[in-house]
Amino acid sequence: MSIKLRLTIMNFLQFFLWGTWLTSIGVYLGGTLHFEGSQIGAIFTTLGIAAFIMPTIIGIIADKYINAEKLYGICHIIGGATLVWAAQISTPEAMFKAMLLNSLFYMPTISLCYSVSYHILSKSQFDVIKDFPNIRVWGTIGFILAMWVVDAMGWTASNMQLYFGAAASIALGLYAFTLPKCEVKKEKTKNLYEALGLDALVLFKTPKMLVFFLFAILLGAALQITNAFGQEFLVSFNQFDEYKNSFGVLHPGIIMSISQISETVFILTIPFFLQKFGIKKVMLMAMLAWVLRFGLFSIGNPGTGVILIILSNIVYGMAFDFFTISGSLFVEKETDAKIRSSAQGLYLMMTNGLGIILGGYFSGFVVDLYTQGSNRNWPQIWLIFAGYALAMAILFFLLFKHEHKPEDFKTVKH
Repeated sequence: MSIKLRLTIMNFLQFFLWGTWLTSIGVYLGGTLHFEGSQIGAIFTTLGIAAFIMPTIIGIIADKYINAEKLYGICHIIGGATLVWAAQISTPEAMFKAMLLNSLFYMPTISLCYSVSYHILSKSQFDVIKDFPNIRVWGTIGFILAMWVVDAMGWTASNMQLYFGAAASIALGLYAFTLPKCEVKKEKTKNLYEALGLDALVLFKTPKMLVFFLFAILLGAALQITNAFGQEFLVSFNQFDEYKNSFGVLHPGIIMSISQISETVFILTIPFFLQKFGIKKVMLMAMLAWVLRFGLFSIGNPGTGVILIILSNIVYGMAFDFFTISGSLFVEKETDAKIRSSAQGLYLMMTNGLGIILGGYFSGFVVDLYTQGSNRNWPQIWLIFAGYALAMAILFFLLFKHEHKPEDFKTVKH
């Protein structure tokens, strides 16, 4: 089996196992276990907590003590066991603990997946910049396929999605031990200050970067809102006779997977948009896309308004990619090469760490605020989120100062 195919399988399973539950667990928690919105939101903050603390710790271990591919496999085997535990839980407190433990072992595997891929490709004399994107795209395809399988099997409101994810996680963990070795680089050492990414805090001295990182946190709060509540929103229409047999209610996973399909398209347009319009306008496009994402949900339905739901999922690709990936490239361009890795780690902590923690609690609070009994006022909920994104766009336009130079994005530093 070729190296590229082996890495493609790894990347496919990496995101396939996440797709088994990430966008559908909200339906299971809210509809089957009857958790409150704040409790569901809190469970999603576990992703942010883990992203804030674990990648650095696991990275140090991979650098100094255990081969990256072995550590990667161990994390996935333990992660699979935590999903088995979560599948047997029915209380919010215990579920929070189980999903926190799962996140602590899953989130660092994302960066480990990239590190292992880069190491093996380089060792095998491949061009990482040219070859890795074609491998990584299969991760998104895996995520989409997992959503479809869970939907088609009728597991959207069932703990079977967690058992399914556990099986995929353990399979990937075992598979990782068959990969070429990624030897520990004993000669490479980092002091604790550098390892924690604290050397990148110098970026906060620049007003432009301080504002940028602040908005990375605030906009990062939007990242998991529709993952937490999107499918539950669609399924909630089953209480109405005119919608209960509609495709969107019966197959919410397939409808929501359009978001990930859109993501694979918009990622290819980023170099053009960055060079043509610059980071400020591209980030504003992302923020306005978030306004549309939530706003279209507020007026859509799985019946005659399903086109609005589909449009919301299409603009998600711009909302997500133009924020997360364009932001990462901007940090790359604005950062001295000596602190490049630390700066990227800092950006990850702002968006996937603090941002998701903030978004989890904020979204849960809003959902509970507009819930009466078992009925949620979804139009009002989505409008609140749309208003939040619009406020971010206005403030970013007023506060972020940056002079665009098209030549900056003709090539990306590596």
